[in-house]
Amino acid sequence: MSPRVSVVTPFYNTAEYLEECIRSVLAQSFADFEYVLLDNCSNDGSRRIAERFATLDRRIRLISNPGHLTQVQNYNAALTAISPHSEYCKMVQADDWLFRRCLEEMVTLADSHPEIGIVSSYRLAGTAVKEVGLPHTSVVTPGREICRKQMLEGLHFFGSPSTILVRSSLIRAREPFYEEGRMHEDTEACYDVLDRHQFGFVHQVLSFTRTDNDSIMSRSRTFGPGLLDKLIIVRRFGPRYLDDAEYRLCRLDHEAAYLRFLGEALLRPQGRDFWDYQRRGWKQIGYRPSRLRLACSAAGALADLVLNPKRTLDRAFRSLRRRLASTARV
Repeated sequence: MSPRVSVVTPFYNTAEYLEECIRSVLAQSFADFEYVLLDNCSNDGSRRIAERFATLDRRIRLISNPGHLTQVQNYNAALTAISPHSEYCKMVQADDWLFRRCLEEMVTLADSHPEIGIVSSYRLAGTAVKEVGLPHTSVVTPGREICRKQMLEGLHFFGSPSTILVRSSLIRAREPFYEEGRMHEDTEACYDVLDRHQFGFVHQVLSFTRTDNDSIMSRSRTFGPGLLDKLIIVRRFGPRYLDDAEYRLCRLDHEAAYLRFLGEALLRPQGRDFWDYQRRGWKQIGYRPSRLRLACSAAGALADLVLNPKRTLDRAFRSLRRRLASTARV
């Protein structure tokens, strides 16, 4: 019989975490799934771990890319390998894992509301619970309303690719599912899908996202990815979801917050990677802050440092603590 859920884990050199990820999937209380493991030419022993589990559980299909792909290409390749008959698709990134009732709770909600396209939930990111902000009564919400809420209130309910469950028909309808060349392709895919579908939310912590490992996302955390992401999302999708007045105010608010961040960044030495990251984001939306605006933002940040010494010291101590914590992990 065809599996109801296709679970996919694309992996590349994640031997340190892969076993925990696979075990969490196999331990699910909901058992009617296939598990696609896609090896992106790993050379650290990850494939041997996947092979061992594939011999123990017939639900596992281990496949390999003929050549190394980028992360997004690898994710899209994994999604194209799902069963043509599955109803739902659940990605689990190789350094993340699922709580035991994740599939059961998400599938139960999606089954009860056929109009749902995406199901999300709370997740544990390190030691912090994320995706909070919806009232406990908000279980099924029009997708357009959720997208508007995120843009206008600064909330976020999609989490990471490991957080959501998607109807497989929507995966198959998009080729590729994740647009390549984007900085936050998973978030943008959700905005695109929810224009025409409902959004389901399970008010339980169902997945875990690792925050202390070396990954593409962890390396970009000091680059202000959240602020840049919000600006990109508003400029790309605001005209679709907001009226003219809402869009203008929302765009100005997000741009002001982002420029404040850049102004503060100009007062501290930043490496080339930082500015390359910003320029990649600007290019995606045809945006380029003028030198005058950057100078004004830097002047405002400098005035804030001088006139608010307590806040300046607090920020310095927080930065020092983060650096010490990072050094301790290494």
